[in-house]
Amino acid sequence: MAYLNRVIVAAALFLWGTGLVQADQLSDIKARGKLICGTIGTIEPFSFQDPKTRETVGYEIDLCQSIAKSIGVGLEVKLLAVEARIPELTQGRVDVLSAAMGYSDERAKQIDYSLTTFVSRQMLMVKAGSGIAKIDDLKDKKISAPKGSSSEKYVRTLLPEANVLTFQDPPSAFLALQQSKVSALVLSELGLMKFKQQAGEGLELVAQPVAIEFWGICVHKDEPALLAAVNETLKRLETSGEGAAMFEKWFGKDTPYKLTRSFKLDQPVGNPVLAP
Repeated sequence: MAYLNRVIVAAALFLWGTGLVQADQLSDIKARGKLICGTIGTIEPFSFQDPKTRETVGYEIDLCQSIAKSIGVGLEVKLLAVEARIPELTQGRVDVLSAAMGYSDERAKQIDYSLTTFVSRQMLMVKAGSGIAKIDDLKDKKISAPKGSSSEKYVRTLLPEANVLTFQDPPSAFLALQQSKVSALVLSELGLMKFKQQAGEGLELVAQPVAIEFWGICVHKDEPALLAAVNETLKRLETSGEGAAMFEKWFGKDTPYKLTRSFKLDQPVGNPVLAP
């Protein structure tokens, strides 16, 4: 019996070392008593600092709060650079990413995606009077983008001859446009609208979208229990109407964006659709 027990223990240790046996992350989160949500923190209204409370708030934070509540734990928000999002998740420093995570098959090889949480148009912003009216007008120009973002990837695909300059975060990429270091900035439409409002006159969006992309909340690969908990929360938010109310709160008629929701929280994510 003692020999059999030693064999069982040795086998378990071997399987653990080869990655065939893993801890259940959802159980770990419950034992810890908090969900660690990685977000960007500089993209209003998705995640940004409330000027009054200094707390990070926004649509993507509300989603994380709902997931934490469903699990029965508290929420800790961790701010991440754009290019650090996937490494922070895969290395276990955050439990989920609610961080403008556009879906792609390439990313899905590294991490798992929830159902759809947002549908984003990726756009280009230029200075008014630049003469830039379509994507091809930028084929030999300088374009700024957040480093490691899907925005960067799309513009490199569509404009392989353009000089794409990358920056740590969206505000830095926007500053490059303001200072005329680049001819255009590529980012989500809402991010560009916010920068345009802050700057006042002198900026305009190129009418042709670079891409339409589908966002989701991301979890570590092969954590089915945690992914199911996230998706069950999103389905509940959709069925109860809380998801629609959340969208209206941050993007609806009483906000500067005045968007109409074109998706549901219970629909699968899909590959982006690039400009023809």
